[in-house]
Amino acid sequence: MDLQDTQLMGLLARADSTVAGLSDLLSGLISEFARRNHTLYLVGGSVRDALLGRLGNDLDFTTDARPQVVHEILDSWAETTWDTGIEFGTVSAVYKGQQIEITTFRADLYDGDSRNPEVTFGNTLDDDLIRRDFKVNAMAIELRADGTREFFDPMEGLKDLQAGIMDTPDAPELSFRDDPLRMLRAARFVSQLQFGVSDRVRQAMTDMAEEIRRITVERIQVEMDKMILGVAPWDGIDLLVETGLAQIIFPEIPAMAMEPDEHAQHKDVYAHSLTVLRQAMEQEEDGPDLVLRWAALLHDIGKPDTRDVTDGKVSFHQHEIVGAKLARRRMRQLKYPKATTQEVSELVRLHMRFHGFGEGQWTDSAVRRYVNDAGELLPRLHKLVRADCTTRNERKARRLQRTYDHLEERIEEIQEKEGIAAIRPDLDGNEIMEILDLKPGPEVGQAWAYMKDLRLELGPLERDEAIAKLRQWWESKK
Repeated sequence: MDLQDTQLMGLLARADSTVAGLSDLLSGLISEFARRNHTLYLVGGSVRDALLGRLGNDLDFTTDARPQVVHEILDSWAETTWDTGIEFGTVSAVYKGQQIEITTFRADLYDGDSRNPEVTFGNTLDDDLIRRDFKVNAMAIELRADGTREFFDPMEGLKDLQAGIMDTPDAPELSFRDDPLRMLRAARFVSQLQFGVSDRVRQAMTDMAEEIRRITVERIQVEMDKMILGVAPWDGIDLLVETGLAQIIFPEIPAMAMEPDEHAQHKDVYAHSLTVLRQAMEQEEDGPDLVLRWAALLHDIGKPDTRDVTDGKVSFHQHEIVGAKLARRRMRQLKYPKATTQEVSELVRLHMRFHGFGEGQWTDSAVRRYVNDAGELLPRLHKLVRADCTTRNERKARRLQRTYDHLEERIEEIQEKEGIAAIRPDLDGNEIMEILDLKPGPEVGQAWAYMKDLRLELGPLERDEAIAKLRQWWESKK
């Protein structure tokens, strides 16, 4: 047996051991399918993940049993069952914390116009597996009532998994025409699994990029997020850029790959942004942070529109303001939640604020305004600004990090003294109305804004001084 065969046997042994660990949990389910003379297979991503030693709490199965039979079995076995996908042959359930999804063999037909197939239930496992997106997701393990298991791999997905390659069971042109979303799934798996794609898949993605327009923006957004939350999102992004898919779904990203001017060299903004993404991820503390990752990738998307060359020097004046608008517009078009769109665009807008001050030039007022403007995004802003330092000049890098260390120390110092995390005016709205004898209206809001600005500029005031400042401001308006 050569080394490759030994490695394959090792992968199979790991998967078998992983699945064997589920025997007690699934024994009742397996027995019920067998009692009704139906087969049950662990399938797709669940088999792939078992081989990779990363099986989670979501298990996918396929069976020759029709959906109504599956529903009856799950109803009698699981704690919770739902059938929202039953028209597509899928019934889902939860049992002892494990999410179960069972789909009847499919042999679908596509019309080439939409990604929604004419659902046709199949009779064989092979027919079901060949319709799947990639070979590494076209493997199955039969679970039998006697405790034995059998591995099925008609598309040779195990070899692709061992080689770290994504390839389609059928010709990629057919697969992507059936469902163009599979092109984005390729980029997602590249990010999640750190696999490459076969030459024919890459070529088909390039040739068929326009087909992605058949997919709804909501589905695109979901796949993009899964890619961004992977372990190597820069690889997935690169694949989308190189194949032209990014130009269609998020053109601001490939636009950052600007050609440096012959006489005015500047950093490759696209490569820099991928580095910032990587460095931002290194600072994550509680798992993947979607907002931070998107902000890191998009922080400089305003540079192509603001690039200027004067006296041989390149500048990108106010690129953060332009970038925030571009990020907000694109994320709205992709139907992102309002909160996510707002947080990402705000981080893009604020990421240059730190660079407006040199070391030791942060006044108390500037520190208060920095904290106030960032609000709840301050921890993410800290990470983004630190990640944005990608210079190869070690002396400059140390200076920037030291300067930001100093800023964080100033924030902590003033926070302890003044409580600036949630700055509010020294006088609230009711007090302002009483002091100035005002009724609710826009003038109260103007007065509140003035007092808030005063609080940021001067810090906390004694009550008598705050009242005097308010009255002085009010008199100046008459």
